[in-house]
Amino acid sequence: MSQSNTYDLDLPQWIETLKKWQQPAFRAKQIWNGLYKQYWNQADQFLQLPAPLRKQLADSFDFKVIEPVLTLDSSDGQTRKTLFRLYDGRQIEAVLMRYDDRRTLCISTQVGCAMGCTFCATGQMGFKRHLSSGEIIAQVMHYARLLRETNEQVTNVVVMGMGEPFHNYDNTLAAIDRLNHPDGCNMGARRFTISTSGLIPAIRRFASEKRQINLAISLHASGDEARSAVMPVNRRYPIADLVAACRDYVTETGRRITFEWALIHGVNDTPAEAAKLAGLLKGLLCHVNAIPLNPTEGFDGKSTTQTRAEAFRQILENAGIPCTIRIRRGIDIQAGCGQLATQAEKEQSSG
Repeated sequence: MSQSNTYDLDLPQWIETLKKWQQPAFRAKQIWNGLYKQYWNQADQFLQLPAPLRKQLADSFDFKVIEPVLTLDSSDGQTRKTLFRLYDGRQIEAVLMRYDDRRTLCISTQVGCAMGCTFCATGQMGFKRHLSSGEIIAQVMHYARLLRETNEQVTNVVVMGMGEPFHNYDNTLAAIDRLNHPDGCNMGARRFTISTSGLIPAIRRFASEKRQINLAISLHASGDEARSAVMPVNRRYPIADLVAACRDYVTETGRRITFEWALIHGVNDTPAEAAKLAGLLKGLLCHVNAIPLNPTEGFDGKSTTQTRAEAFRQILENAGIPCTIRIRRGIDIQAGCGQLATQAEKEQSSG
């Protein structure tokens, strides 16, 4: 990439860049404002800057950080999935989901994923590379511009698209810090949720930083053998150690933790499994988000039924564990993370 990514710089770095260009610091703040408040993505939109500076910006920085190459809208109009091409030809995806008064984005942090979860299309793809902080931010800005056209705005961001966010810890948190910046997008920290497959050192680091960002753990099984079969990360960080880290997180931060559970028919949606999960989480300030499995080509598990899902929820609730059955979104547009990008990767390889 010959040009720098506009979103890769924080405000002090912009000030330093403008200083090198022998420009006053307020010019950096004008650029920052244009990027994060006006959502500009072309150098010639920064009309308050002198023409020579606009040219220098255009020559030095890439404003079109990601390029949308395919957009799919669900039949109910509530979900939009976009496949983006990066500067090196790699592809990632992000999803916009509309819920009543919320406009939630699901964004990616890596091309592919090293965790190898068998039910996940991204895991089936393998790890290609980390995204820079700017490539993570660019996904949010794309949808922020889109929503502004209809007087809407991004209300929530879930970092649970392609990749393991805590495997790309520094870039992921730098991106959120920039979006959270009071002079920028000013999105409240509690509007962000980071989902991890259970990287314990990163969970402990995250706890020590005492951030207001929400934390979610992809659990999906309550026994080591079953979890290791679908989530290889469990072999390194087994359930007992993971739950201990989660308890320490809650103690240290006072914040509730969310456990994600993809309900797979006849595998982890049984009453026995619900009871085992309730025992595992007893006394922990938490919430379980259970969602019927979003099927992928490389995994032969089937989604649970509504009846079985409701029975699962009731057992947890009766044991004092709050549980919500989430509605699957965008099945008709392959909205599960990594599905479009995996397909595109296969087509590139065969081509």
